[in-house]
Amino acid sequence: MSDLIAIAYDDEYKAEEVRLTLAKLQKAHLIELEDAAVVVKNEKGEIKLKQAINLTAAGAASGSFWGLLIGTLFLSPLVGVAVGALSGALSGALSDIGVDDDFMRELGENLTPGSSALFVLLTKVTPDKVLEEVAPFGGKVLKTSLSKDDETQLQEVLTNRGIKPQAIDM
Repeated sequence: MSDLIAIAYDDEYKAEEVRLTLAKLQKAHLIELEDAAVVVKNEKGEIKLKQAINLTAAGAASGSFWGLLIGTLFLSPLVGVAVGALSGALSGALSDIGVDDDFMRELGENLTPGSSALFVLLTKVTPDKVLEEVAPFGGKVLKTSLSKDDETQLQEVLTNRGIKPQAIDM
């Protein structure tokens, strides 16, 4: 089962930096991401979604390959590529995997202009090592499917940027 975590950042580029950090951690097998998307609300208040995978482009590439293959069999490879690319791009644009786009846009409306949010669906995580890497970026938890205790602990780590508060002796 996947856990959803949405975290807001106070500038337009911070969420993308964290997503790149998570991608590196995934290559090191410290986290398994099902999806990671960034929502940016620019200074003009416009909302932009940045998906990890461009489904339209992936569909067009796949469709082109299959169109070329089938077109070659019927002696019209160029027509096959064109039809395959068009149908692949259309199916890619209409499919949605991972975090729901409408949900991300809805939460993105609540962001302040000039900020961003990271939406992550994760299936497996090594919490201590991953938190150590993402805590310095800070952030505010917008929404999670974690338990209340886990959500509170996550927010505490992000607020303190991973620095453990020192006890003050009087």
